[in-house]
Amino acid sequence: MNEPLPVVRLKNAWKSTHPWIFQRLVEKPAQRPKPGSVVDVVGVDDVWIGRGFYNGHSRIALRMLEGDPDVAVDEAWFSRRIADAVALRRELLKLDEVGNAWRVLHSEGDGISGLVVDRYDDLLVVGFFSAGAWRYREWIFNALREQFPGCRFHSFADEHVQKQESFDYKDTMGTQPALIHEHGIAFNADPAGAHKTGFFADQRENRQWLSQLCAGQRVLDLCCNTGGFGVYAAVRGASEVVGIDIDADVLEIARANAKLNHVKPKFIQADIFPWLRDAGLNGEQFDVVILDPAKMTRDREQVIPALKKYLDMNKLALGVVKPGGLFATFSCTGLVSEEQFTDMLRRAAFYAGRTVQVLKVAGAGPDHPWLAQVPESRYLKAVFCRVVD
Repeated sequence: MNEPLPVVRLKNAWKSTHPWIFQRLVEKPAQRPKPGSVVDVVGVDDVWIGRGFYNGHSRIALRMLEGDPDVAVDEAWFSRRIADAVALRRELLKLDEVGNAWRVLHSEGDGISGLVVDRYDDLLVVGFFSAGAWRYREWIFNALREQFPGCRFHSFADEHVQKQESFDYKDTMGTQPALIHEHGIAFNADPAGAHKTGFFADQRENRQWLSQLCAGQRVLDLCCNTGGFGVYAAVRGASEVVGIDIDADVLEIARANAKLNHVKPKFIQADIFPWLRDAGLNGEQFDVVILDPAKMTRDREQVIPALKKYLDMNKLALGVVKPGGLFATFSCTGLVSEEQFTDMLRRAAFYAGRTVQVLKVAGAGPDHPWLAQVPESRYLKAVFCRVVD
């Protein structure tokens, strides 16, 4: 017979459906469970509320997982949740028909708070963003093996997450890249040599949509990383593609990705700010300009400075778009809302002296679902524009 779970009691009435309960609302239990332990949660009236991960060291003290008192959060529970997430991608979204790279599980959007899993062919990249996901990692790995027999793993936990959640975990080292394809285009996904997951699967539909407008066009891919947008544009018949990134290592991967697809974009190592200023002074203009910078901040106190940086780079990027050309701008900073981002674009257009016609606003692909009551999981903003004059 299973031992009873530790019980954690709330200080105030709890009516929310959001899975996060913050430290100020939770009584510290006399017997402190280890960070990430599964606990039973009861209200101020001692009525059972649910089960979740408890972490007395984290600002998010409880991450709720299960609302049925008859359902245990055990190894079988993790297996079912992960199987449901895979079924969504394979059976409903039919992503295997699109390619062999997609997000397997998207944290709260798939019911396991603080766990992100990406699939790159036989390589599964597992990110731990909560002590609970990390504590039950062996169950998680076993459940993933059930869905992807013979798979390899690369796993990681960001340093700031380990500090906030109070656990220690060393990343998998020396993982070999995977060869992936999406919409008929090939890429190397290299979590050990590039961005921590090795590839931005969230932009798959955005790459495909924009690339179909690039035939015969001169394309500039700013913050190009491993070349996703630029390689797509070249394969779809762009007359010229220039990719700019400050990281020499990711540019080597970008060049290899171009070679895989028998195209020859020009990749340049540079800081986009001086590069764009020089390009503007030299009268350079492009038919299509893409701006996809890295996350600007994780700190709510730094949102205003982040928006200022977005404003500066978008203003400069708009300056090199031909009249009538296309401008695609992105933000993966979750703390910046869509409203804030589009307002920033309005101001950037004003300061650049350009008229911007918004054609489409999008986000991450459907393999990055988010719950209506958990908008925090919706991080990517994508705005596709025509620069009228």
